[in-house]
Amino acid sequence: MRKFSRTLLLCFSMLLIGWSSASMAVNKSNTVGKNSDTTTAVEENKTVKTADLEDLQQQLNEIKQQVSAASKDSQLSALNNQAAELANKADEYTTILLPNLAQIKTQLEVVGPEPEPGALDESAEVSKKRNSLNNEKAKIEKNLDYAQTLKSNAANLSKQIIELRRNALKTQLALDAGSILSSRFWSPIFSPLPEDQLKFDDFWQQLKDTWSSAWEPDVFWGSLSLALLSIAIWLCSRRLMENVLVWISARVFPDGRLRRSFLACAMVVGTVVTIYGGANLMYLVFARNYQLTPLMQGFVDALLGLTIFSALIVGLGRALLSIQRPSWRLMHLPDPLAHALRRYPAAMAILLMLFGTIEQMNSVVGSSVSTAIFGNGIASLLIGLLLGSATLRVNKARKKLRAQDETVESRSTIAGLIYLSATVVSVVILLALMIGYIPLARFLTYEVVWFSIVLSCLYLTTKLTGDLCESLFSEHHASGKWIKQAFNLDGRYLEQASILFSAIGRTILVLLAIIALFNGTYGSTTPMTIVDKVIEIMGSDSLGKINIVPANLMNAVICLVVGLYILRTARRWLNTKFLPKTAMDSGMRMSLVTLFSNIGYVLVILVTLSVLGIEWNKLAWIVSALSVGIGFGLQEIVKNFISGLILLTERPVKVGDLVSISGVEGDIRRINVRATEIQLSDKSTVIVPNSQLISQNVRNVTMGNAQGVATIPLIFPLDIDPEQVRDILLEAYTQHESIQDMPAPSVSFSQLTPDGITLSVTGYVSSPRIVSRTKSDLLFDILKRLRVAGVQLSSPQNLVVQNLPAEIAANYTDNAKKDDA
Repeated sequence: MRKFSRTLLLCFSMLLIGWSSASMAVNKSNTVGKNSDTTTAVEENKTVKTADLEDLQQQLNEIKQQVSAASKDSQLSALNNQAAELANKADEYTTILLPNLAQIKTQLEVVGPEPEPGALDESAEVSKKRNSLNNEKAKIEKNLDYAQTLKSNAANLSKQIIELRRNALKTQLALDAGSILSSRFWSPIFSPLPEDQLKFDDFWQQLKDTWSSAWEPDVFWGSLSLALLSIAIWLCSRRLMENVLVWISARVFPDGRLRRSFLACAMVVGTVVTIYGGANLMYLVFARNYQLTPLMQGFVDALLGLTIFSALIVGLGRALLSIQRPSWRLMHLPDPLAHALRRYPAAMAILLMLFGTIEQMNSVVGSSVSTAIFGNGIASLLIGLLLGSATLRVNKARKKLRAQDETVESRSTIAGLIYLSATVVSVVILLALMIGYIPLARFLTYEVVWFSIVLSCLYLTTKLTGDLCESLFSEHHASGKWIKQAFNLDGRYLEQASILFSAIGRTILVLLAIIALFNGTYGSTTPMTIVDKVIEIMGSDSLGKINIVPANLMNAVICLVVGLYILRTARRWLNTKFLPKTAMDSGMRMSLVTLFSNIGYVLVILVTLSVLGIEWNKLAWIVSALSVGIGFGLQEIVKNFISGLILLTERPVKVGDLVSISGVEGDIRRINVRATEIQLSDKSTVIVPNSQLISQNVRNVTMGNAQGVATIPLIFPLDIDPEQVRDILLEAYTQHESIQDMPAPSVSFSQLTPDGITLSVTGYVSSPRIVSRTKSDLLFDILKRLRVAGVQLSSPQNLVVQNLPAEIAANYTDNAKKDDA
């Protein structure tokens, strides 16, 4: 790692030396040429008319209008050249006017001032000459001020155009800035612009003065002490702090996963604190007794911010890989793979710190666009190569493990996605640099670093949140025991609280991560920036504005996908983890999950439209135009939707109930937005619109824990003993295991007809669902008991007529034939 750092710094120093030497040579030649041009212009002693200056002003106004409408870098570059030429022209006019003004002043000195009152009168010719010279002097002074103002305005316009082009490098991803293989890309090294050379010379001079002031004799020992203390913190304090954190984790926290997650997060914080603390001490070396210039102060502030991000990358790498303590590693990562990646976080941090410094240097001095493009291209190239090297090294390590016949776990879905994304991004970065899309490469470079930082922090904090809630509410730990005794809670409530608070904490962390991903970038986002963005989102009127642009459209699509994924995950968590821990029945749980899903879909749509920039008051005319269609074409859908909400809130029927509606009887399996699914006894499903369950008569067999009634009517002959039969029936019912004791079974004398006696026996069972099975079992048992007792059921009586006269029998036969016909 040290060899890599030294080599990288050596290459960077050589590039800067070459760049500076070439720039100085070009600057000298340009200065000589400019002086010769100025001398020539003075010798010619030209005159400048007001019309010439007004023509320059008109050109400047046209350039401003073209700048406001320009959208391509080539257009801005051409306009910048025109603004620079106009500034040079105004400077040339100033150079012409200054000798003329000096000549007029000399002539006025020769003519002399006006005579004082009481002195001898001068001749009319002298007075006329003085007045003429004064008028000419005023005219030249006016034109000189005009030319200087034009020069200043043109120079400011050129700076604004350069700033627009520099900003375009970060926003216009499809900007063709030239391939890294072209000579134009390397021009800042071999033929730097004179303007850049002057700006960097001033920057280096201020940096040199700042360095010299820190080592003056009167502050030398104080500066040396602070510098040595800073280096000691960088080298020693991090290791000492990690040992202290390991001791705290092992002694303070109970056994469990909380030790590992706490140590990982504490290592990240400790690394950032030590590195940033050392950087602040080094800052005091130069700023404690010397007021930094605004340029130096802005540069140093940017460096301190980059230090935080670089330290964060190093800390995350140490925490996630955990090379020194493999047993404490949070991720399921084999040791060979962890050792293969051990140097990459530090290398990435060094590269980002180095080229972030160059980018901030270009920003504070206001360098040209070509110089900014060069810095961005080199940074993207090295980081892309480093990213691709990491993926190749991981793949090589896995192949080596397989060759040694060691068991290698297959990648999880997330790990495979990370590996694929890193490979694709590294290839796209290199291709973009080759074909000239340097802004795209720079965007991908910084975004992949930012995404890695945010997702790594999210992983560690969610692990810490889950382990902390699990340990806090555990019955086996002191905190859980205290909570249980203090509030007299059952154990399952502690488990529910652990799951609930863990989910709330993780949800908040996920939302913060989403906001950070969409509204931040590497090197310019701090935790306070994210907090301010959260407050802005919560208190803004973004739902009342419309501003649909391609970036918003892409963010809206990402927001929709992420929102649906979060909603699906939350629904699965409710259905499988949290709600089963409660005392709710399955129907209530299903209703809550469905209601949560409906509300979640509405919120996801609202947030997506908000990110898209849609203004609700501008959709009012669309809603008005569709109101008639909703009233007619969508009437049934809206009615079923509202009915579904009523079913989920009022719950006249719920999932799992046995209902009967319009001759259909079955179990409710699902209540959807539009219809309800009822499963019949043969496992087929009937789809019933929700509005029918609200508007029609519905028999809910199982509502209110209803009991089932097993009633069997039986017809006996008239010659039986009713009391004997009653005892047999009651005995059969009381001995059946499904018949409840309360209310007790009973036999009622229903009917007495010439055909026989009708006795109805009734018993109650625990659920209507087992009535049919119970009745079948009872009938088998009753028939068996009646046969044993010699009691027969009544049979239909047939009338048999014998010895009829022949003519009567013939009539019966004819009538029978007619009936058959």
